[in-house]
Amino acid sequence: MSKNELERYKAVLEVRKAQIDASLRNRDEIAIEKTADAIDEVQLAGERELAIRNLDRESILLRNVRAALARIEDGSFGTCLHCEEEISPKRLNAVPWAPYCIRCQEAADRHEFQPAESLEELLADAA
Repeated sequence: MSKNELERYKAVLEVRKAQIDASLRNRDEIAIEKTADAIDEVQLAGERELAIRNLDRESILLRNVRAALARIEDGSFGTCLHCEEEISPKRLNAVPWAPYCIRCQEAADRHEFQPAESLEELLADAA
């Protein structure tokens, strides 16, 4: 992968990281509110649960973006963490934080292997 391509991916990832950081700061939606009406409380609880799930999803995405930026720094960006084959440019253009090639991602989605939680975990397994 050329230096220009890496810089382009890094810029995209940095922008995405900033967007996620900004959205994670807004936690007003998870505040517990009391109302006199039980139906309103149930509705608020449902909305709070949805907001918590969104925060969780965004937190996971932020971890993936940070991990991709770390892979750019260590020179392993664009290489599948499972099979060590090159991740296709088409996939990286669509999902620049993708840690796996499409074949390995599909296998992980089918639970055919347990994806590593972090780079440290991968390094510990390799040692």
